[in-house]
Amino acid sequence: MTGELVELAKRRGFFFQSSEAYGGVSGFYVYGPQGAALKRNIEDSWRDRFQVQEGHREIEAPTVMPEPVFEASGHLDTFDDMLVECPECGESHRADHLIEDNTDIEDAEAMPLSEVGDLIAEYDLHCPSCETPLAGEPVEDFNLMFETDIGPGSGHPGYLRPETAQGIFVEFPRLKEYARNQLPFGITQIGTAYRNEISPRKSIIRVREFTQAELEHFIDPETDEPPLHRVEDVEVTLYSAVEQNDDDGDYLRTTIGEAVEEGIIASDWVAYYLGVGQEWYERIGVDMDRFRFRQHLAGERAHYASDCWDAEAEIDGDWIEITGYAYRSDYDLSKHDKYSDEDFTIFRQYDEPKVVERATVDPDMSYLGPEFGGAAADIAEALQTLAERDRTAFDGDVVTVEADGDTYAIPVEKTGFSVEEVKESGEHIVPHVVEPSIGIGRVLYTVLDHAYDTDEIEGETRTRLSLDPEIAPTTVGVFPLMDKDGMGETARDIAAELRSHGLDVVYDDSGNIGRRYRRQDEVGTPFCVTVDYEGLEDDTVTLRERDSTEQVRVAVDDLPNLIADLRSGERAFSEL
Repeated sequence: MTGELVELAKRRGFFFQSSEAYGGVSGFYVYGPQGAALKRNIEDSWRDRFQVQEGHREIEAPTVMPEPVFEASGHLDTFDDMLVECPECGESHRADHLIEDNTDIEDAEAMPLSEVGDLIAEYDLHCPSCETPLAGEPVEDFNLMFETDIGPGSGHPGYLRPETAQGIFVEFPRLKEYARNQLPFGITQIGTAYRNEISPRKSIIRVREFTQAELEHFIDPETDEPPLHRVEDVEVTLYSAVEQNDDDGDYLRTTIGEAVEEGIIASDWVAYYLGVGQEWYERIGVDMDRFRFRQHLAGERAHYASDCWDAEAEIDGDWIEITGYAYRSDYDLSKHDKYSDEDFTIFRQYDEPKVVERATVDPDMSYLGPEFGGAAADIAEALQTLAERDRTAFDGDVVTVEADGDTYAIPVEKTGFSVEEVKESGEHIVPHVVEPSIGIGRVLYTVLDHAYDTDEIEGETRTRLSLDPEIAPTTVGVFPLMDKDGMGETARDIAAELRSHGLDVVYDDSGNIGRRYRRQDEVGTPFCVTVDYEGLEDDTVTLRERDSTEQVRVAVDDLPNLIADLRSGERAFSEL
């Protein structure tokens, strides 16, 4: 299937490799007229379900961010893939993919580097480019971020964002003001992300530039609960970590409610969004017989995720991740709170004021200053932090703290340590985050693959894309039976009227009517309107449905509302 679909995508303008006039660049693709329209419709559908219906808001952040952002987020240290380089041709390959492609091992990504290197030797794996043996070659971490300089010179290093999420997290101090400092609230973003993949492959499945649709839902983990009742009866196919580790493991076909009750999905929030996602994938045309939710194994979870499930679709026998559902806890906001000068907390109001014990220090700066010089202020701050975290550290005569990498011993009597009772009306907490992160390009490819079909019409083989009308690049094709006797003018007027109602329309008078139908079937256009001699007399047209090829006669005046209802699902063609 892959070859046929990629050929159709290129020929009909869905997607194709960029810069082909200069030999092409691996991992970068252009979405043509059909693909750009399909991509936009998928994004709009995602906005409707994950943003509008959930009451969330959208932002658009820059794609380049300064280095300190990624120091805080952990991407500089942990956003790596496994690289092995061929000693003969110099081609770099992703080591875990070599193992997964050439053995029965499915989760090499979760293995340590040394074990991956041993498996390359054990299975005698060769370079895919020149067949040179790779046994004994070092397997190393390779950071996937694209580095750049902000402004002239190299004094302000930055990176192209590897995910859209950090653009939301960094702006949390301002975004919480727009939410009136009230949890829960959600922020969405659809935009471009960049990963310098070691070996891009499988067309637009693994690329270096791609579009993400991400939702960051900020919650109070102690008080906020999702509306599980909305999705508790949604049926899902789960492949849990327990089942993956069991030699006889199998899929669990259950409901969201049962999966939560039985502890299969630990987070109620993740479970809720799995249910929302399941309904959305089905809505846009993903084949539910070729779809599952797979839980990440411990070794493959991202550095920020305490639990993660992937929505996966089957394509040509391989399971492709199309969405990650992660419980990021307070990892991101805590990191940015620590590394930046802003406050990434929310004030949680108590129902009633509480009397609590609070440890404080009032350091004797007349001692710290002369004794420790420029480090005195940092020492005072470290003392306060230690008092809040571990008051028992002040039980002896001397307390030890670290400041700027150095260790200092301070007499307790000079710290002004005390424990006082104070009345508090609330406390500052760092919100937790639930994140559905969708790869739009992968969803687009999945929808195309699952919609691709062939059948026979009037003795000829027909290729069609059975795309849902909501996301099809073109909603309706308008044709004159022949461009003569006024049929062409009438068809062009109808096309213009339909466009004025916001419908995506293509006008075509080239070739015989059967060929025009086939062209539209191949790009997934769900409906075609034909103007004929009879219609010139009674102001009607024939309306044809793509999959069944059935036709009905419809009044021209009824067309705009009827096609809009068919596109939205308000009416079914079989009811006409």
